[in-house]
Amino acid sequence: MSEAARIGIRAEEPRDQRAVFEVHARAFPQLGEAKLVDALRAAGATTISLVAERGGRVVGHILFSPVCVEGGGGSFVAQGLAPMAVDPSCQREGIGSALVRAGLDACRAAGHTTVFVLGHPDYYPRFGFEAAAQRGLHYEGGAGYAPAFFVVELAAGSLAGRSGVVHYRPEFAAL
Repeated sequence: MSEAARIGIRAEEPRDQRAVFEVHARAFPQLGEAKLVDALRAAGATTISLVAERGGRVVGHILFSPVCVEGGGGSFVAQGLAPMAVDPSCQREGIGSALVRAGLDACRAAGHTTVFVLGHPDYYPRFGFEAAAQRGLHYEGGAGYAPAFFVVELAAGSLAGRSGVVHYRPEFAAL
């Protein structure tokens, strides 16, 4: 049985908040992502928040929150995947991949049609993400981010005729 198969993925519960903070604090060099999760939660801006658990211990977390896309044809709301973290002692075991798949499935089940992510170009395409710029969609931070800014349609055609700039929630400005 693979290591990823031994984990359980479930919705984050209030009792998980400290463990989620600690996972992000260990996974990143600064506390920005850990504080971002707390800020989004406090603002009521978490759409989907899942934890990966092994042996009763939270070893990973993924969060989705609303983003606004503004373009010449109007605006629409989509979801942003960020942040995601896996405890360094458990990385490279498939836990992050399991979280991404479960998170996209949860978004789809909740009726969300589009997800954006600013992340590693070698990682996210394996989940169906494609360069957002190819669709005329751009990260608010500028063109320099284009190689790492991706989008996936959870419902076929959800991006038909849509383009514009993707704006994340104000809580992201603290990163």
